[in-house]
Amino acid sequence: MYPRLSDLLQDIFGIYIPLPIQTYGFMMATAFIVGSWIAYVEMKRLERQGVLLPFYVKEKIGEPPKLSEILINFLIWFLIGYKLIYAAIKYDEFVADPQGFLVSKNGSVWGGVIVGLVAAGLLWWQKKSKALPKPRVIAKKMWPHQLIGNLIVVGGVWGLIGAKIFHILAHIKDEFLVDPIGEIFSFGGLAFYGGFIVGFIAVLLYLRKYNINWIIAGDVAAVVLSISYAIGRIGCQMAGDGCWGIVNTNPKPKILSWLPDWAWAFNYPHNVINAGVPIPGDTSMYNHVLPQPVFPTPLYEMTIMFLVFLFLWSIRKKVKVPGTLFSLYLILAGIERFFIEFIRITNRYNIFGIHITQAQLISIFMIISGIIGLYLIYRYPEKVKSWAEIKPKEVNYPPKDVDEVIETDLK
Repeated sequence: MYPRLSDLLQDIFGIYIPLPIQTYGFMMATAFIVGSWIAYVEMKRLERQGVLLPFYVKEKIGEPPKLSEILINFLIWFLIGYKLIYAAIKYDEFVADPQGFLVSKNGSVWGGVIVGLVAAGLLWWQKKSKALPKPRVIAKKMWPHQLIGNLIVVGGVWGLIGAKIFHILAHIKDEFLVDPIGEIFSFGGLAFYGGFIVGFIAVLLYLRKYNINWIIAGDVAAVVLSISYAIGRIGCQMAGDGCWGIVNTNPKPKILSWLPDWAWAFNYPHNVINAGVPIPGDTSMYNHVLPQPVFPTPLYEMTIMFLVFLFLWSIRKKVKVPGTLFSLYLILAGIERFFIEFIRITNRYNIFGIHITQAQLISIFMIISGIIGLYLIYRYPEKVKSWAEIKPKEVNYPPKDVDEVIETDLK
């Protein structure tokens, strides 16, 4: 396993470079970047087709610097400098345990003050240099793909909150009640479906503000979520974050003889959560291994969801009715997670004598929703198309109560 990016680089190049970057976090960041690029490409394609329309955003320019803005900017950068400067001074400690280092109270007060003052000063200078005798209100023409940065922040922040909440709900007794503070502030312990549900709702509410149809956005999200999930699971597999399967001591079937042994049963040595038993003679920070091999379920999920992405990507230009991609995603992703839960380590609920996991309950809902969506699409295609049509509101037209309208063409 490669808990840290440094471990991976050392194994590949034979050189140890101390980096405070965990492999899981690196792959999550990669998932966000790749997903953002996919969304950018798809949104621009739909904009060129006239499916997604531009909108106008009001902005007040030429205002003098405000004390409240300067103070907020100072506080934000004080916290950043408080940690970053201290991390530079205590780099070895930072590399050894970046998560614990960041959530601790330790920091450099002088570093925070210096960084905060510099940032506040730059903001004041920027505002002062652009101040006008009389502030003006302008309206900028923008395109949906220009919102991707904001969408990442909205979906990412609320997704992390939802993922943490759902994980806590699924592990109240065995993890949360044991160490509630540590569980809340830990970077691990994230439930994908919690992040998916909460993040998706937050993004839809944000898109509604700009009159971007949720059905069209759902089709874009289908390809983004599938590839992002696959990349995220690479991080789970490489770091060994505990989302592996149940014990698997069964002999590998002959039909899978071509499969590497570790892809059938794996004991995750040097896993990032130090689960299992100590490795004899190993004094490194991550020196545990599972006593019995388990199913490497992240590997299976990564493979399946990558295939789902390729399928959705290959048909995205061929579908005639909006909502098809998202409905297919709900069905395929739901089926994948429902069945993988049978060989994953996870808590199960007893519902009327049926033992089922939180993810399986959500998967059932996803599958049913996807089937209903496909039924409506192919039973009432014209009706669904009308739902996906952009219904112009004031936001789609240049506002009249502004000093200037800035038009930008789609490039």
